[in-house]
Amino acid sequence: ACVPKPKPPVAPPPAAQPSPAPTPPANAVSAGLRPGPASLPITDGQAARALSAFRISCPSLLRRPDASGIAADWRPACDRARSETDARQFFASAFETAEVGEGTAMVTGYYEPEIAASREPMPGYVPIYRLPDDLVEQQVPVCPPQVDPLAPPPDPAACPLQKQRGRSVDGQFVPYFDRAEIDNGALAGRGLEIAWAADPVALFFLEIQGSGRLRFPDGSVMRIGYAGQNGWPYTGIGALMKQRGLLGPGQTSMQGIIAWLHEHPEDGKAIMQENRSYIFFRELTGPGPLGALGVPVTARGTVAADPNFTPLGAPVFLDVDNADADGL
Repeated sequence: ACVPKPKPPVAPPPAAQPSPAPTPPANAVSAGLRPGPASLPITDGQAARALSAFRISCPSLLRRPDASGIAADWRPACDRARSETDARQFFASAFETAEVGEGTAMVTGYYEPEIAASREPMPGYVPIYRLPDDLVEQQVPVCPPQVDPLAPPPDPAACPLQKQRGRSVDGQFVPYFDRAEIDNGALAGRGLEIAWAADPVALFFLEIQGSGRLRFPDGSVMRIGYAGQNGWPYTGIGALMKQRGLLGPGQTSMQGIIAWLHEHPEDGKAIMQENRSYIFFRELTGPGPLGALGVPVTARGTVAADPNFTPLGAPVFLDVDNADADGL
């Protein structure tokens, strides 16, 4: 947006003190200037997809306040969206624009991978697990690291509480099984298998995406989505492999990492197990995959956003260095 150039200060009379030059506004928003939605280059197709996504999000948006808004603020737009037939006119008249943060952002792509799988165990296939019933979340005291080894240990009762996932063993709350333990059979024999994946590397990357499709030998497809996580922190194996010199120039892409893991199956398994985080899935029977609001995302019509800056469910217009991601 354009910001008016400040006029040069008028020379004061000789006896007067000079007036300070006006401070130019920091950006168009603080100057009270910003483009209206009608002036944004939104195509009919983008507006139609965005309106469809907005309608899907509204029920969750109306009952879930977040850091940047309250549900009642969105009710007029949601009520109107139900019967709106002109998508571009809807966004032009039901919303105002606001710059998010400083107007810069990191934009990434999401896709729904499809991997080969079986409904029955097969040689070489690995299980895809649903959420175990002994995985629980509770508030536990987390004490800061003890700097002075001679000081008395901190009293857990005085330490701040944090939510952690784990399991109960003999009345004690302990961390849940990590990836290596699960790979080595910690959950075997409990009937938790949804299906079995033909390629453990493909399943590993499906976990990173959080949802995907399983294609079975008969051609049928099952859609699965995120059901929970074991409580261990996520470790990106690409950075580990790069630090260890395992990836050459041009190999640091997802495709390059996958190729290396397939070429070095035993070392690859060990590296994947260094990411102790493990994702559990559930079958999705409706349209999916699901986003943070718990409703299906819309292809090229839904964006992931940080609720500290953007209310979940709010329309967002992108203008970035990759035109494929531009638009509403």
